[in-house]
Amino acid sequence: MAREIMNKNVITVQEEATIEEVAGILTDNNVSGAPVVNKEGKLVGIVTEEDLLHKKTNPRVPGFLNILGAFIYISGVERYREDLKKLAATKVFEIMTTEVVTVGGDTEIERVAGLMVDHDIKRLPVVENDALIGIISRADIVRTIARQA
Repeated sequence: MAREIMNKNVITVQEEATIEEVAGILTDNNVSGAPVVNKEGKLVGIVTEEDLLHKKTNPRVPGFLNILGAFIYISGVERYREDLKKLAATKVFEIMTTEVVTVGGDTEIERVAGLMVDHDIKRLPVVENDALIGIISRADIVRTIARQA
């Protein structure tokens, strides 16, 4: 079960925190990402080092065709908009991922691992009754496999 392997001491970030504050929190706690909570403590997103990297990169240009001088965008327009938004961001809520995959405390470990693989994510918040009760990282899954071996 998820509650058996989750870390209960979750490093969280307030949605109103600045980008610099988040970078400091991640660095000071040696984590690559953290759940974002609002003033009431409810999970509203997740922020990662990858989100912060957008502050130092150029936006990825969408794919397009040039036909008789007209640009017809064929892919990547939404990604380009998101990149621009993150480039201009000053607060966490502007760069965080809002569609967070979560699990409950009773979720089987195999299901947790499957969600991580299927969604290419490194950490899963554990939520019960809208409250964040823990977080599971890939390292937690690997430790569990090693103990079972």
